[in-house]
This record gives sequence, structure tokens and C-alpha cells, in this order.
Amino acid sequence: MGQTITEKIFSEHVGKEVHAGEIVRSPIDMVIGNDITTPISIKAFEDGGFEKLANPEGFAIVLDHFIPAKDIASANQAKISRDFAYKHDLKYFFDEKDMGIEHALLPEKGLVLPGDVIIGADSHTCTHGGLGAFSTGMGSTDISFGMITGGNWFKVPESIKVVMSGKPGEYVSGKDIILEVIRILGVDGALYQALEFTGDTVPHLSMDDRFSICNMAIEAGAKNGIFAYDEVTEEFLKKTAELNDGLRAEPKIHYSDEDATYTRIIEIDVASLEPVIAYPFLPDNGHPVSQAVVDEIRVDQVFIGSCTNGRLSDFKVAAEILDGKRVARHVRLILTPGTQKILRDATKAGYIDTLIDAGAVVSNPTCGACLGGYMGILGDDEVCISTTNRNFVGRMGSRSSKIYLANSAVAAVSAISGYITDPRSL
Repeated sequence: MGQTITEKIFSEHVGKEVHAGEIVRSPIDMVIGNDITTPISIKAFEDGGFEKLANPEGFAIVLDHFIPAKDIASANQAKISRDFAYKHDLKYFFDEKDMGIEHALLPEKGLVLPGDVIIGADSHTCTHGGLGAFSTGMGSTDISFGMITGGNWFKVPESIKVVMSGKPGEYVSGKDIILEVIRILGVDGALYQALEFTGDTVPHLSMDDRFSICNMAIEAGAKNGIFAYDEVTEEFLKKTAELNDGLRAEPKIHYSDEDATYTRIIEIDVASLEPVIAYPFLPDNGHPVSQAVVDEIRVDQVFIGSCTNGRLSDFKVAAEILDGKRVARHVRLILTPGTQKILRDATKAGYIDTLIDAGAVVSNPTCGACLGGYMGILGDDEVCISTTNRNFVGRMGSRSSKIYLANSAVAAVSAISGYITDPRSL
């Protein structure tokens, strides 16, 4: 019986061939915590009387949700993680001195790699499948178990094969592809399954696109999203190694067998896909941007950033669209880079000056606005077009506010017009 990439990753880790549905105890290559979830894991770790991490170099804490601290409570949350990191001399601890959103920062640092098994107490840990890793979110007590033992229990997931065909058109990105997949599957259509992305579209997708796609696999209920290693992955890892004096470990490369078993095969004609807008209040409420234009949706706030679309390519397309233009008077344009490096690179490229000249405000790297924490809260009845990953009721602030999910090009051009606009109309 053939195996999928996900089955092969677990087989390599447990030392025997395993298939979907089997329960396995697997070693973990990287455990990830953040300033919201890690304190719970630390409490469970210390309440159990444990004093040493099973794999210190396989544990990373990234303070990214409410840092710099927005209030006393968030400051105290961060303090718990800082104290623990200093006590254990944690190698991979990231705070204001080298900050970033965890799912953008760790790939940038060469800490997550093809073939890894990765867990994090954040649902969008599935982002790292863009590199060919099995990566999934777990609860804080599961993270504590990983800290204590260096492993955890998993049910090997079944896989859904997503076959993408054609070259993406102008202003169509990975964000549109995953919104279309979620529209087809629904928010629970891939429960505890792997979404494996294949097809002749893949070579046209940058690593930023792949991260964006895998990031939102969870919005279809998936356990993980994953791409196979290819030349794009290889080039990304080569550059990452050069910037970081090497990678955390050697990549472990796997490919699905031709006779691998899938529960379902979805085909996406990417060549004919137009930008997709997810209307409130679920990510699967997808509509083509042409419909949004007809609906004349006025926006109060535009947000470009988050672990989904806070990368350099997002700032590049936004700057190209906004160059020499101004944000509409009634619109707030907020931009949040995924990491400090992304911010610096965008500054060197001139994108930041262009965006500020257009009327944007640029924040430090943070998850704050995405989850309605800070740095972009919506007031009563306000409408936001956002490059984030969720548009639930009250997600970014007031329960009467509305969020439309879109790619960065749509967001940028909508900031100019004040209404959701098709960037292809420029």
C-alpha cells in the first residue's frame, strides 16, 4: 500500500511503516509556544515536578501576541515565559530584541524544516507544512507533554489531495487558492485530515504563497497542510542557511507514492480563479471579487499583515498599488510585518516610505490586531478588509463589526477607493 507524505513523515519518526488511522507515539522536532499559551504549559511542567526539558534545542518560545506588552496582564504573561527561558537558558527564545510572529519568524530562522514533526499551542502552526513538514496545533497541556517527553501521541491523519492546475492570474495569490479550497470544503470539511497540495500550479507558487495556503488549512478543519519539497523549497532553504549560518538540522525529504490513498481529490482551476473574498462570518463564505464590487462594500479599516500575509511580498504588492496614491479619507490602513527582518527588508526596498506616504501606519510585528487584541481593534458596526485568517463574529473587536478576508492586493486597492475593489481594474 502506497503512502502519503504525511504517512511517510510519521513512519520515519516512529521507525516503522504506518498508515492513516493508526495511533503512534512520535518524537517531535520542534515544540513552539507563545506568550498566551506557554504560561499554561509551564505551569503544568512545573506542577508535575519536572526540572529539565527533554529536548531544549527542540523548544522555541516566541512572544508575539501582546508584545510589547499592551497591559499589566500581558506583561505578567510574558514575564512567566521570560523567567522560564532564562532559567533553562533557552536557545530559541524570541522577544522584543528579535521579534516576529512565530509562524513567520521560525522559518526565517531555519528552525522548521522539511520532514519535521512540529507542534505548537497555536492553531496556525500548520503554516510550516509549506516547507514539507508535518506541523499542527495542539493544546497547552499537549505542549507540556512534549516539553517533558520530547514526543507526543498522534493519530496519523487521512489525506485530501488538492490538485491545482494552471498559472495564477494577475493579483491572484496563495491566499485566493486557500480561500477557494475552504469555500469548497467548508469549515469542517477536512476535520483531522491532511490537505496535500499538488499540481502544475505548484512551481508558480512562492514560499510566501505556500505558507499562506498551509496557514489556513485549519480553517477547513484540517490537521495539517503540506507541500512536497521542490526547487522553490530548496532555494528558500539555501538562502535561509546563508543568513543563519546553517539550518537547525538536515531536511528530511519525502514524496507521496503514486498509489497513495486519499479520502478525496479536489481540483482547482487556478488559471481561471479570480481574487476571492471571504464574507462575514466564516472563512468558507467565499465570493469572487467581482461580486464584492457589485455589492459596493464600504470599508473603514484595511489591515495587511498577520502570520497569513505579513511577508515581504505582501508589502511589495501593496506598495506597488499605493505608489503615488492616497488612502481614502475615511479609511485606516494598518500594516503589520511578520518579523523585524521583513520590516527592515521592506524599508530598504522603499516599500515602507511609499506606504507611509500613502497614509498607512506601520506597527511592530504582532498578532495583536488579528485576534482582536490590540493595534487595530474595530468599533461598533465598522467594516474591515483584512489579510488575516479568520472573520468570526467579534474576531477583531466589536461583535457588530464585520471582517472580509482577502489578499494583499485587494486590500491595498480597497484602501484607495474606500470600497472593496478589484485590483485588476487598475
